[in-house]
Amino acid sequence: MAELEKMTIYTHSVVEYQGCRYFLAQDDLQQTAGRKWLGVKGDISGFESPVDGGKCIYLFPLNPGNAAQLRRRLPWLNPAPLGLKTSAGFGDRLGLATPGHIQAVAGTGIAPVFAQQSVRENTRTCRTPQQVLDDAMWGAFQEGWSEPWGADADHIKRREDLQPFVDAGYTFFTVDPGDHVDNFAQGNTQSTLTEKFARLPWQTLKTSPEAIYQKYLDRVFLLDGLTLTYDELTLLRAAAKYGRALAHTLTIYENLTALMGGRPFDFEVSVDETESPTTVHEHFYICCELRRLGVSWVSLAPRFVGRFEKGVDYIGDLAVFEKELGSHASILKFFDSYKLSLHSGSDKFSIYPLVAQYSSGRVHVKTAGTSYLEALR
Repeated sequence: MAELEKMTIYTHSVVEYQGCRYFLAQDDLQQTAGRKWLGVKGDISGFESPVDGGKCIYLFPLNPGNAAQLRRRLPWLNPAPLGLKTSAGFGDRLGLATPGHIQAVAGTGIAPVFAQQSVRENTRTCRTPQQVLDDAMWGAFQEGWSEPWGADADHIKRREDLQPFVDAGYTFFTVDPGDHVDNFAQGNTQSTLTEKFARLPWQTLKTSPEAIYQKYLDRVFLLDGLTLTYDELTLLRAAAKYGRALAHTLTIYENLTALMGGRPFDFEVSVDETESPTTVHEHFYICCELRRLGVSWVSLAPRFVGRFEKGVDYIGDLAVFEKELGSHASILKFFDSYKLSLHSGSDKFSIYPLVAQYSSGRVHVKTAGTSYLEALR
């Protein structure tokens, strides 16, 4: 029999719901110090490996089966889509930082994404999508978090990578089509761009070169404080640079929609890990084509000017960044259907006020560097 008197109960975790009491406790015994247990008083059906804790209370290990059963019992422990709320993603790479993230975000009005890892990061840390989500959920349970929270399958590059995140219950999917962005287009001549434009996968893009010319050339786009026109070179460069990335994004989106089987989800398009910044014309082109293709996206991460490194402030000319940000925000307000996403956003104190101001709160900030570096110290 485990002795509750020799355990520390996390007081914020204690909750009564539909006739049962649940809590999280930490073992204080020397030989097992630090081990955490789920405590249940009441109906224990569906939970695995019960240990009698006395006083009609049973204790259960924090394993995947018990995590799944607790989510079935306490619905707020399931991640949910967050939509257009101001939000922040917390990349807890070791599975230990969610309680601290909750203490940081509580009362701010910012919607949190507690589970946020990419396939690359999971490979490096030897974790699975299910482990990442379960660790975040246990942290949320420990701190008594009952507001909506998200789970982000970050930087998805292949459709084959979707299934484990879908099965685990993720609600936010970030497609990274960066491998399909033509970084050479930025310096190509018009003749080279014309050749690349002609070779784009037009069948997948569900349009034609003639239709693209007709849609963008000889037109004036009046945005919120910004007027855009396309000459042929600008259009060719935008299409050559991002055309194949858009086709890949559509493929991922359609596969994900099928896998989710009608379940709602947030979808982000990320082109931040490319060599050259996303121009205003390219940003507008991406949004126009995504909308035409029927992709419903909640956030877009362009490649901003300057450098974004994890755990340090923005590197670059703030005046240039502010000018470009203002133009990107004009496109954001014109479409009025998504958020700007800021990747490697930890410790970017010099630009946080600018991003909040120009986006009017339509922003998602992804962080990971600080909590990870602190954990390694």
